[in-house]
Amino acid sequence: MPSFAGLVGAWYKYEDYLVIDNQKLAITLRSFAAERDWDQFHTPKNLATSISVEAAELLELFQWSRGQKGWDEVSDPAIRSKVENELADILLYVIRFADKAEIDLEAIAERKIALNAEKYPSANFRGSDRKYNE
Repeated sequence: MPSFAGLVGAWYKYEDYLVIDNQKLAITLRSFAAERDWDQFHTPKNLATSISVEAAELLELFQWSRGQKGWDEVSDPAIRSKVENELADILLYVIRFADKAEIDLEAIAERKIALNAEKYPSANFRGSDRKYNE
């Protein structure tokens, strides 16, 4: 288990969070696609497009006024189910893409967090939304 204590703060504990088993989901998705003969359609372009489309559908839920007041809106049962469905779609397409491309999601996520920590040292960016090159 990587230690992100220096990146996000010692008050976060790994045990407090659910861990997604990417490999288990990848195997389930392989079987799901094989049973339907859909593997032929799971090209890099199609999966990347699907990730983008599903992300846009998540964004659409917050178009105009929703989501600007905070996280309480996501607790509203009328929207929560839709948010959960869109997040699941995005997650599953990302896992499927990574599986087909033989990319280790955990490794690349850890690498990206470390790169972001270098680009955005907390001493310089605490409470700031500016980009690293601004």
